[in-house]
Amino acid sequence: MAAQEIAHWINGETDAGTGTGRQAVYNPATGEQTGSLVLAEPADADRAVATARRAFETWSNVPLSKRISVLFSFREKVKAHTDELARVITAEHGKTLPDAAGEVARGLEVIEYACALPETLKGDYSEQVSSGIDVFSFRQPLGVVAAITPFNFPVMVPLWMSPIAIATGNAVVLKPSERDPSASLLLAKLWQEAGLPDGGFNVVNGGRDVVERLLEHDDVDAVSFVGSTPVARSIYEKASSRGKRVQALGGAKNHAVVLPDSDLDLAADHLAAAAFGSTGERCMAVSVAVAVGDVGDELVAKLKERAADVVVGDGAEDGTGMGPLITPEAKERVESIVAGAEAEGAVLAVDGRGLVVEGREGGFFTGPSVLDHVSTEAEAYKQEIFGPVLAVVRVKDLDEAIEVINNNPYGNGTAIFTGSGAAAREFQRRVTVGMIGVNVPIPVPAAQHSFGGWKDSLFGEHHIYGPDGVAFYTRGKVVTQRWPKENDPVEASLNFPTN
Repeated sequence: MAAQEIAHWINGETDAGTGTGRQAVYNPATGEQTGSLVLAEPADADRAVATARRAFETWSNVPLSKRISVLFSFREKVKAHTDELARVITAEHGKTLPDAAGEVARGLEVIEYACALPETLKGDYSEQVSSGIDVFSFRQPLGVVAAITPFNFPVMVPLWMSPIAIATGNAVVLKPSERDPSASLLLAKLWQEAGLPDGGFNVVNGGRDVVERLLEHDDVDAVSFVGSTPVARSIYEKASSRGKRVQALGGAKNHAVVLPDSDLDLAADHLAAAAFGSTGERCMAVSVAVAVGDVGDELVAKLKERAADVVVGDGAEDGTGMGPLITPEAKERVESIVAGAEAEGAVLAVDGRGLVVEGREGGFFTGPSVLDHVSTEAEAYKQEIFGPVLAVVRVKDLDEAIEVINNNPYGNGTAIFTGSGAAAREFQRRVTVGMIGVNVPIPVPAAQHSFGGWKDSLFGEHHIYGPDGVAFYTRGKVVTQRWPKENDPVEASLNFPTN
């Protein structure tokens, strides 16, 4: 079967662009090419931005109630197409269908939050702050927002950005990952069916040259990015130097601390799920288990049992617990890090290398790996692996566990498993991490809060979605006004005005 051509979406229709470049899109479970992605030229990005700018001029003046009605419709469209979106995700990313459906569900939460923005966007009013003077404030949209999103959540991350950006009156140009772009085009069609005017949501496919063009374009007012730390830092520096507002979420090395008083079966269950779910290709995956005191041996024994129970296979098939990695290069990198860990002295409690799935011999599979007695100086500890690898670091007490976490350059998410409220409270107060779970391994906040880390996991002042998302996609105005009565003299003064 010939590979399907995957084009852009500009001004409410499929757009083949001006570029001649193409990039293969694969089903990672089979290794077969399923698509041929049209790569944009900078000129295509220019057209998308120009289209978005025109749409913004109209959309930003649409009454808020009518904008929100589009959001309500979009919510229903996405919900009705959950299964289709999940199948598209699985076909190009490889994650299991239930995992893909869960991704859509977390995106729906943000759409629902955006539907309530009339309450959030209410301004403040202060009457008679001085004689005859009132002060009030309100927020207005920025303009054109560039959204640059990663391969690991091709639906959820665009839905963490676009609903709030659009509800607040902006227009969006999305540059999705080249590895799994088809879900973005389906979202674009659903936005159109929901009633969003043409140009309000655009999709431009491409690589670094397209990103660079969006970062330097004078009509792009803000940039939202999720990806690796080196790229996040670069995007933040380049876009902010041109006066753009930037939120750039980077990588992670998430730790989960297991105290001796914890329920070890609960901890092992959740650690295995958090480490091996979505094949470890999550920025919130737990990649380090910090075993405190004498809990290490028993914890590792239980983790070995859980890893052995993971069914690896095609994510589109029933019964599969973990799918393939996204590319052969990703598989090679993960397995190379596992090999390097053993060479650096780690104990391979579980070695997932060399896995072949029957009937899917061309797929990009690796099995779960558990590395015990990992040093914080080892590459397997320092690198963001982005694969189904759980490193176990052993420490003597909670103080040392907190020290390990705080010395790590990343600060995205962390968790603690304990039966002690006092220990949990001390942990959550002292760790230099943006998102914390207590007996919860993946502490992704609900939509009414905001998602984001500290240190090398975030560049910019604003986290994503929730109140921070609203603040990021809008800017405030404060009006101080006086309406003198006829023939009512108002004395002016050269002195600084006071009350």
